[in-house]
Amino acid sequence: MSGNEKINILLIHTDQHRWDCMGAYGNADIRTPHMDQLAADGVKYTHSFTCYPVCTPSRMSLLTGMYVHQHLGWSNTAGVPNGLDTFPRLLRQAGYRTRAIGKMHLTPQYQDVGYDEFYLTEKPKGDRRDTNYYVQLQDKGIRNLKSPKIHWGFGAEESFVDEKDHITTWIGDRAVETLEQWDETGGNLLFVGFNRPHRPFDPPAPWNTMYDPDQLTLLPGWTEDIAAVDASQYRGNFAKLDLTEDRMKWTMAYYYACISQVDHHIGRMIDLLKQKGLYDNTLIFYTSDHGEFLGFHHMVGKGHYMYDPLMRVPLVIKFPGMRRKGEVEEGLVNNVDVATTVLRASGLQPGKYMDGLDLAKEAQGREWIFGETGNRGRGGKEYMVRSAKGKLLLRDEPGESQFFDLQNDPMELHNRMDDPEYEREIARYKQALSNWILFEAPSVNHCDENAPTI
Repeated sequence: MSGNEKINILLIHTDQHRWDCMGAYGNADIRTPHMDQLAADGVKYTHSFTCYPVCTPSRMSLLTGMYVHQHLGWSNTAGVPNGLDTFPRLLRQAGYRTRAIGKMHLTPQYQDVGYDEFYLTEKPKGDRRDTNYYVQLQDKGIRNLKSPKIHWGFGAEESFVDEKDHITTWIGDRAVETLEQWDETGGNLLFVGFNRPHRPFDPPAPWNTMYDPDQLTLLPGWTEDIAAVDASQYRGNFAKLDLTEDRMKWTMAYYYACISQVDHHIGRMIDLLKQKGLYDNTLIFYTSDHGEFLGFHHMVGKGHYMYDPLMRVPLVIKFPGMRRKGEVEEGLVNNVDVATTVLRASGLQPGKYMDGLDLAKEAQGREWIFGETGNRGRGGKEYMVRSAKGKLLLRDEPGESQFFDLQNDPMELHNRMDDPEYEREIARYKQALSNWILFEAPSVNHCDENAPTI
């Protein structure tokens, strides 16, 4: 490509993909050959984290390159404030054609955040039957959107629609149709937001028989029972159900099948780009909004403390020109880094308040990773301060905060918050949090001079 040509950008984003549920990250049970190929052709980030373990706030951070206390989208019914820069908007202003397919989860549903076109599968509240995917189902005569076969269990059931009508297939088909329109002139951004593997873990046949539960190995962090600290706080989707080892493996089989089905459609995209001669010079991301407990501390789903299986997500970036092929980065990175990386790779400057790292540069990483959540049912907040060696989970309720020595306790089982041996170390983490809130990621002044007026 010449210096005047625009690159193509493909950002593949899933929902609730636990970081270690991919072959490239060392999982020997799951089959993800196309994700693994992206990792082999690009850079695999082994310590990538979300800044908020909930769908919409995390997506807004991805779009704006800002933390949640900056963009103010604290819940699943939120949208990007008018006037804030997003990477799709800046790309569109630079002449890119921009399209989003699948799950965006913004309010309003079709909010203009920089995409020319939306083809959506979901909205955060109200009747989902007016989204593009469900309209197509109804046009086919599929009107009962909740099958009597689904009793939810631990979120794992065979799909009530055939593979050709499944939500993952619909997203994959729309993505391939879009890529067929691309050519060597570049200047395209495609966001592909897969709803899975978020529950329901509902692979259609034949994907539902891909994994034998008896052949699966429970993931690191599984415990035979739930600890008192978790039992007293956990309000997850399945907190009151009896989670046995057999049921956990059965749930994992369906969760893995959902990921493998997504992987299949990623393979279709890669194959098409290669056929068109566009693969080498396309910037491709694979990541997720947050993780999933999947047995960690005897829990399923999300919510509760910001343990690593919720906060740590896969991140693979294949750079144009096959730069940095096959590299592995172990530094701490964050989903606020995606916007800066996309814009820098496109030859553009990040937005005014974007303070992410450019992950195209080698040896990028942070000393500290920060996360935050709000409204845990009592209006309280929780902050996460994580380094390579330890993690502070700080809550405003007395006795609920936790500190973990990750070098000696990677599964976050032994709270050292009141241990005198860690007093100085905990004070250091608290100071890092204070510096972050006050100086490194302060709340910003928002002014939109072009806001609608009467």
